[in-house]
Amino acid sequence: MMPRWPQEVLLSCQFRGRSLASRPLMTETTGSSIKFKLFLMMILEIAIWGAWQIKIFSYMGMLGFTPDQQWLVGSSFGIASIVGIFFSNQFADRNFSAERFLAFSHVIGGAALIATAFQTSFWPFFGCFVTYCLLYVPTISVTNSLAFANLKDPAKDFGFVRMGGTIGWIIVSWPFIFLLSEKAGASETKWVFIVAGIISFVLAAFSLTLPHTPPRKDVDGMDKVAWLKAVKLLGNPFVLVLFLVTFIDSTIHNGYFVVIDGFLQKVGISANMSMVVSSIGQVAEIVTMLILGAVLKKLGWKITLILGIVGHAARFGIFAFFGTPDNQWLIIAVQVLHGICYAFFFVTVYIFVDAVFPKDVRTSAQGLFNLLILGVGMVVASKLFPQLLASYTTNGVVDYKQLFLVPSGMALAGIVLLALFFRPPTHGPEGEVKH
Repeated sequence: MMPRWPQEVLLSCQFRGRSLASRPLMTETTGSSIKFKLFLMMILEIAIWGAWQIKIFSYMGMLGFTPDQQWLVGSSFGIASIVGIFFSNQFADRNFSAERFLAFSHVIGGAALIATAFQTSFWPFFGCFVTYCLLYVPTISVTNSLAFANLKDPAKDFGFVRMGGTIGWIIVSWPFIFLLSEKAGASETKWVFIVAGIISFVLAAFSLTLPHTPPRKDVDGMDKVAWLKAVKLLGNPFVLVLFLVTFIDSTIHNGYFVVIDGFLQKVGISANMSMVVSSIGQVAEIVTMLILGAVLKKLGWKITLILGIVGHAARFGIFAFFGTPDNQWLIIAVQVLHGICYAFFFVTVYIFVDAVFPKDVRTSAQGLFNLLILGVGMVVASKLFPQLLASYTTNGVVDYKQLFLVPSGMALAGIVLLALFFRPPTHGPEGEVKH
């Protein structure tokens, strides 16, 4: 969110119903080769997303789109995330082999991205982009399913494979140092969609080299009941509090991507370097993930989650009070807080659900929280933050101090809710933490 997952244990809950017996027998060499292929698959998968995420809202501003128009475009990915959670389970996984589904989706999605780059009026732009989103979002869970189905030891190896997605988000920012100028306008910034489209075509071709993963025919019929049970869990105070705070934090997290490009340029970071600066957060995310298990064991669920939101409050607070060209070094340095914001909160939420919730509803509960993180939070952020930008802009100048005080206040509200009302049934995870 990614987001960034992705930013990200994005929809890893999609692995269910695949028996070990259904996996091909693999030698150690073959297993390593497949694992590396899956790692490359994740690099390409998330690089597509990372190519446009940082620039899209500033680009829409260049095209003169209104805040409501920006909201519709920004909501496309969130709405597709909500649809995709059900589509990938109920249709894609059951009717298509995973690798062919990826190939088809990325060919059409890549074409839609490149078409998006050449649209300057709203409705054609929106039509092309929403087409891409509806095709791309289901591939996030399908890549996870494909990885789980073909890894010899998913619990051990999936972390390495999924880390490829974070690396993909980082490395895709570097070509834009050369593709964009220091003050890139719309005619140059459209390259974010062209590059994303090219990567999508590459992944479409690469998907056909992945292990054959046939449609899932062994999914039980209890999904609807499990979803209902998961929703009923909101009657537990600790689940309801976590759900509300996750909504707040996902809105803040997705709002960061709405405003960050314009803000970085305001403090003197050139248009062709803003994506690289932002990617520092993904580098920090990798490091933070390495220590997350130890932090959870030492501090427990509650304090770790609070620290994750403190990261957001601190980052936006620094943006608000030190957001000037004189403090450019501080603005760059504070990007490392993204690792704390993402791993200590969002990844901890996924681990918490897996460790605490009843086994028969864990998958559906993960999906329920994904509705917030990848769907509802993104939709709300795409509405709120363009409106904030418009409200705090006078004669073309944005008052970022007042703007950033809003998410800072939201983060503080989340901290108070967790501190006062979140009482998890266990202090922290028992046994080895696997994420």
